[in-house]
Amino acid sequence: MHELSICQNVLAQVEQMAKCHQSSCAKRIVLRVGPLSGVVEELLRRAFDLLRPDSVVENAVLDIQTCPVVVLCPSCDKESQVPVNKLVCPHCLQWQTTLVSGDELLLLQIEFLPNNLPENVNYLEKAHV
Repeated sequence: MHELSICQNVLAQVEQMAKCHQSSCAKRIVLRVGPLSGVVEELLRRAFDLLRPDSVVENAVLDIQTCPVVVLCPSCDKESQVPVNKLVCPHCLQWQTTLVSGDELLLLQIEFLPNNLPENVNYLEKAHV
């Protein structure tokens, strides 16, 4: 289950960014995971739940966005969304395509709550990573 070590690395980045933004509490973490990344979303969520206690993400929401598999065909110069198991150009059937997206594993956004926030104020500081 390499999702555990991936999640540990993501949380290390979140903790580092929390220090930079002088926050001790992340509110929301947004990841983009492509179907060809080799990451299983359910296992990543389990790893997140396992690692969250007593950390900066203890009460954070993990938002996982998926993206389509897109290839670029060198023959017809078209970008196309294709199935995971068929990276062939649907226009000219060229099999030598270039992957444009679908293998991402990106930490897109972290939303922090500032320290010493009054309880009656609803404030989020967004930090793009």
